[in-house]
Amino acid sequence: MRIQLVLGGSALLALLGASPAVQAQQMSSAAAAPSNEDASYRKEFTYGINFNTRGGLIGGISVRSTRMLNQDWARFWSIEGVEVKHPKEQKVSNSVGGQYVLGKTNYMYVLRPSVGVQRVIFRKAPDTGVQVNALIGGGPSIALLMPYYIAYDYTERNSQGQPVGSITDVRNEQFDPQIHSTQRILDRAPLFTGVGETKPHVGVHVRGALGFEYGRYRDAVAGVETGFLFEAYTKRLPILRANQVDDNKLNRSFYPSVYLTLYLGHRS
Repeated sequence: MRIQLVLGGSALLALLGASPAVQAQQMSSAAAAPSNEDASYRKEFTYGINFNTRGGLIGGISVRSTRMLNQDWARFWSIEGVEVKHPKEQKVSNSVGGQYVLGKTNYMYVLRPSVGVQRVIFRKAPDTGVQVNALIGGGPSIALLMPYYIAYDYTERNSQGQPVGSITDVRNEQFDPQIHSTQRILDRAPLFTGVGETKPHVGVHVRGALGFEYGRYRDAVAGVETGFLFEAYTKRLPILRANQVDDNKLNRSFYPSVYLTLYLGHRS
């Protein structure tokens, strides 16, 4: 006599009166079969938009490649590019319609290659729900200081402020509070005016975060990552300068921040 049992769509035959050896072989095969909860992918690639307390409206962009180690653990490498702003930056307008950041002498752009590990805290169902991951990572930080250029009016003027002669003298220069008066700044120069004078500075960073992953399909991923980041350099990086104020008092070498990244990606 035979009884046919159907489990999860796979037909398993159990013979009544089978010998202990056959039963042991069947139990061993069932134990070796993968669970529905096991990860059905080995690699994951995501890209996202970063928002942070040190950046502007959009802080930057990031890409990440993740490899599963087992059901709960994974390792990753990533690279992130962001703009870091000084907390005291203030955009001002003048009477001729120009706009510039008061006292700004350098843009600060940072590349952050990093490696880390990720652990599943709460696993979602295969096609619905939210999965929660915790991660920690770190690596070098490469700060690129690009000069902040302004359009400065050197035109000779009389005591009433009127130009002397018909020639105007306007030059694009990196802001220096020892040279430039705010009354003669006309506007911010084009963004990449001083790109050839960019100077790199190397530091380190470490981050910790929680990721909330959504998605209905096994080969697609979408979610939100939020966490903290600590970044430090060996010297204070001049973003702002002010007349009669030491650059080291106005600027800093340690940049803690809180961030949020919206990401999409795929798995294989």
